[in-house]
Amino acid sequence: MINTKSKQMISDLYRCCKQFFLKLCYFLWVVLLFSCGDGTSKKETTKSDKDELIEVADTPNTVTKTILCFGDSLTAGYGLDDMNDAYPGILQSTIDSLGLKYTVINSGVSGETTAGGRSRIEWVLNQKIDVFILELGANDGLRGVPLTKTRENLQAIIDAVRNKNPETVIILAGMQLPPNMGPEYTTEFKTIFPDLAEKNQLVLIPFLLKDVGGITELNQADGIHPTEEGQKILANNVWAVLEAVIK
Repeated sequence: MINTKSKQMISDLYRCCKQFFLKLCYFLWVVLLFSCGDGTSKKETTKSDKDELIEVADTPNTVTKTILCFGDSLTAGYGLDDMNDAYPGILQSTIDSLGLKYTVINSGVSGETTAGGRSRIEWVLNQKIDVFILELGANDGLRGVPLTKTRENLQAIIDAVRNKNPETVIILAGMQLPPNMGPEYTTEFKTIFPDLAEKNQLVLIPFLLKDVGGITELNQADGIHPTEEGQKILANNVWAVLEAVIK
């Protein structure tokens, strides 16, 4: 028979073994937990890095250059139901179809004169402009503004653009007047645009309203502002010059 002392020894041994076993289990559990945690962390890090690489690779180049059309009602699209039917909007459609990274901004104001354009040019130049299309002067001519003043205002606008960013390409839209303004006035008016283009080394659109001006079916009832079809021709006249600049 086992005496009381032996029973006590066996009890103590059992208790020690039990405590050791519990500590061993706890230790193994901790080791297993950290091992899984490290694996998960590594896996998540790898996944995160992979996702980041995919995101960078898949992000398209959204940087675009800016073409700003600065003009009067011809640019603004006076009388049209949708401003996108004016030549700047048509240019944008053409550019998009070719996959070129340019955004066209319509900065036309109906009734604008060269003096009005000169007064707002600094505000317009608060944005970066890569190509500046200058279409002003027709309202000066129709109002009989002194030609020296028209020339002076256009030059001031050109100077403002150049001073802001010498790298901006300036395209000047040539204009002509109907003969009822008198031969001397209309002839001198017509020469303003090629003269300024040559003096400032600008790209020149010889006559913005070529194949539109004076053609009844391509103009609205006032005989001055182009219809949608007329605006398409204006866009072609601009594109004939602009294409070489942006390509």
